[in-house]
Amino acid sequence: MLKEERLWPEEFNYTVLIGGCGRVGYLKKALKLYNDMKKRGLTPTIATYTALFNACAETPWKDSGLQSALKLRQELIQKGIELNPIAYRALLKCCALCSDLRMCLDILKEMVGNGHQITTDTFNILLMGCINDKENGFRYALQVWQQMAKLNLKPDLYTYNLMLTAAKYCGIGDSEVASKLLLRPSGERPTHLRLNSGREQGPKGQRKKRTNVPALMLPDVEALEKNMFPGDDSKPERPDRNQDGAKDSAKSESSDHSDLSDCDTDGSLVISDQGQLVPESTAENSSSEPALPLPNLLDFQSPAPHVVSLGTVATPSDRLALMGNMEGFLQKMKDHKVAGNLRTFTLLAENVELNSPSESSLLAVMEESNVKPDVAFFNTLIRKKSKKADLEAAKSLLPLMLQNGLSPDLYTFCNLAIACRRRKEGMQLLSDMKQSGIKPNVQIYGALINAAVRRLNYTYLTEILKDMSRNQVAPNEFIVNMLEFAAQYPPNYDKYQKKDHYLEKIDGFRAFYFRWLKWMPGEEAPHPWTKYRYKNLAQSKDGTKLGQDQGSEELK
Repeated sequence: MLKEERLWPEEFNYTVLIGGCGRVGYLKKALKLYNDMKKRGLTPTIATYTALFNACAETPWKDSGLQSALKLRQELIQKGIELNPIAYRALLKCCALCSDLRMCLDILKEMVGNGHQITTDTFNILLMGCINDKENGFRYALQVWQQMAKLNLKPDLYTYNLMLTAAKYCGIGDSEVASKLLLRPSGERPTHLRLNSGREQGPKGQRKKRTNVPALMLPDVEALEKNMFPGDDSKPERPDRNQDGAKDSAKSESSDHSDLSDCDTDGSLVISDQGQLVPESTAENSSSEPALPLPNLLDFQSPAPHVVSLGTVATPSDRLALMGNMEGFLQKMKDHKVAGNLRTFTLLAENVELNSPSESSLLAVMEESNVKPDVAFFNTLIRKKSKKADLEAAKSLLPLMLQNGLSPDLYTFCNLAIACRRRKEGMQLLSDMKQSGIKPNVQIYGALINAAVRRLNYTYLTEILKDMSRNQVAPNEFIVNMLEFAAQYPPNYDKYQKKDHYLEKIDGFRAFYFRWLKWMPGEEAPHPWTKYRYKNLAQSKDGTKLGQDQGSEELK
């Protein structure tokens, strides 16, 4: 454009390029284009700033993205540029994905103060910010949901999927605080509503009075913030019992509700003889009276009077139970005339209790909803059973995949590898993959090595390392750390004084492992921007090469 056609770029050209960089999180390049745009004397538009905020939100380095967004926001304030609702949502998305929920609420205050309408999309972005808080995110999500109900905003499919995501990854925080905020009668809940300022956006960015338009009711964000972040004086001084694991934690989560029975709070939820969660006061009479159902916290109505407080809500299935379990959740979607998609049922598969009736009926419910399962859905079920070391139950899902016209992929075998605790099982899995024409990757070997290290099965470990060498699969940092742990002698261990059954073959493994390290190359973690390098070499008119070298220099 510049050298051949001799065309001077316009603002639109830069905005399109910055938008493309923003969608894939290429923040460095987006900022470089923005600075180059200003050097050429071009004036950025609101669309340009929206694309930049989106780049800040999508970048892999969230701290850098948040700092760049704040710097850009300060520049806009100094220039007196006011954002439109789309740009505000991009800034809100940046704060949400960069784990700053309080700043999300500050941006929301600014939107309300400027008279912008709050929509379902706005609350969806707030839910994204809630999910980044792994300790209290589920309680925050329920509070945001309740605020949507007060505004009579209809949740969409994305809202429901975000609620399931919060149930999967986030805890409810302190159960006493959660009970106080989520279970109080609707009459005691403040409405947190106020009228709009009565202004609307003019065609040229100016404010004008509304005429013949009813004032919209918007949330009092300050009151919402006070409820989401209560003061330290309102929280009991005791350790939090409701820590939830990370997304990809190797530790298996318990899917039963046995830990609810030892809650010492009067009226806490326990398990009845019929296997349902009921208040403790009615648990003794559960054999003669029907079990009382749990309240659905997605309903904007007063909770049942028999529910006094929440017990320990530690697993995804516990949190799904607070939303009516699978049946109540799907009924809520039906009430709002929202049809679930494949993502919805995959999240339900991750949240439902293992080996429960809901899990057994999941495929039938999908068929009624005209949703066809895919390989990722079955991989989710296989992974849940594999984490419980139930290899046979995990393999029993393979015929169901074939009945639905699906074939196992690399992730299927990776999930099966989690349950291969014995040498015979792991070697059989590698043999089955070879017959299927699928080459094991580093994740599959990592799962097998993790299972072998937990049992200190050095014969199993040696066989796995030999197979890695034959397939030329380079170990990553995670695998090397596990092998280093397995190769170390325990503290104060003396093999001449005390015989240890688990450490009988550690010397042979150590000798093989140290030799194995010398000829096996290590896997280097790819840079997030490696995919943006030029793949094809080209010759410019002056004979210089453009391509890989130029892309490498750009990465620097």
